[in-house]
Amino acid sequence: MTKANSRRSFISKAALMAAMTPMASLSAFGQGYQQAVDRTPKASSPSNLKITDLKCGYIRGSLFVKIYTNQDIWGCGEGVDAIPGTYYLVKNFGERIKGKSPLNVHRLFEDIRKSGFFQGAQSGMYIAVLSAVESALWDLAGKALGLPVYQLLGGKFRDKVRVYCDTALYQRNLPRPEDFAEAARVSRNMGFNAIKFDLDQANDPNKYDWYNWTASPAELQRMYDQLAAAREAVGPTIDICADMHGRYDAVTAQTIAKRLEPLNLMWLEEPIPAENVEAYKLITESTSTPICAGENHYLAYGFRRMLEIGAVDIVMPDLQKCGGLGEGQRIANLAGLYYIPFAPHMVASFLGAMACAHVCASVPNFMIMEWQSYFHTQPMFKEIVTYDGDWVKDSFITVSDKPGIGVEINESSMKKYAIPGVPFFE
Repeated sequence: MTKANSRRSFISKAALMAAMTPMASLSAFGQGYQQAVDRTPKASSPSNLKITDLKCGYIRGSLFVKIYTNQDIWGCGEGVDAIPGTYYLVKNFGERIKGKSPLNVHRLFEDIRKSGFFQGAQSGMYIAVLSAVESALWDLAGKALGLPVYQLLGGKFRDKVRVYCDTALYQRNLPRPEDFAEAARVSRNMGFNAIKFDLDQANDPNKYDWYNWTASPAELQRMYDQLAAAREAVGPTIDICADMHGRYDAVTAQTIAKRLEPLNLMWLEEPIPAENVEAYKLITESTSTPICAGENHYLAYGFRRMLEIGAVDIVMPDLQKCGGLGEGQRIANLAGLYYIPFAPHMVASFLGAMACAHVCASVPNFMIMEWQSYFHTQPMFKEIVTYDGDWVKDSFITVSDKPGIGVEINESSMKKYAIPGVPFFE
């Protein structure tokens, strides 16, 4: 059954039951999540909506899930990074939610999380898969109630979400300062007013060895020269940030952060591994360069200590990995108590990007969201989703007003990119 027919059938059933309620209650239809729920009669279609199945497909670093119901309404979600080998975990989660109402998003999230207390439900693969399922539940609930996800999350503070372009220069072999400058100009000319570069280069010939996390003087000079070239190329009004992927030690982090201060970076991202937030605090206190971290932390619990001690200037949870959209909003609100900006990491498809954008629209302390240059260079990303609007314009994503997330996956196109030997939506 098509989505249009599914919605028509769903609305017809809802309208029939609504006829038995006072006319005044009908005026609230579609005006807000709470109003929509309050005016829905107990015996209406939403009350009869039940989950019938959960299926998944894997493409490169992403897990895509689809939740099916007894009314031909479905929801799609995405998880990233910590998802290899999780097919049977997805199927296990599906058994836990089958037969239940998808409208109880928080309850289902807690049911899965708490039932996995001894199965790894604190972080890692368990939470990354749960993130995909949770996001799909929001998509499904939005479609069922005829509301965009941001409305389910309490409404929006903004219609558009600012993004920065990750230039992905790590894909080149030893990029030179002039490569940084050119990438910065290209991103600026595409309309982006914020750009990110990667400073860690495992094949840098000046590294002492593979295991020593202290950068050599030549490495430090290379990092500075690369970012200085980018700054000179685009001038002082374009934001520039730099990622070190947690591959250095605290001494290197303090040294490079101090050296980069004249370049006025938007932030220096994850110069050391995620685990030791006390070490992050020492780095943050040693420099005026803003320090950003969080893509490798899970759930709001993972951010509590970091925020309590002032370990970072900016938090960047990955919503396709940290617990999902509701958890992402909780992390943002927790950060807001400490006046810390929320700048989510995002390495997913456009489905994940738009899902993340709904959360960014729903919180006051949103700063900026990651956008990937591969959206513009790799045809796969256009093929695997369906969306009829602009993806990004002048460094902003317009948040979809369609029910749910507003982006659909294209299973037929997606299949040719699926990981061989892994069941695909079976």
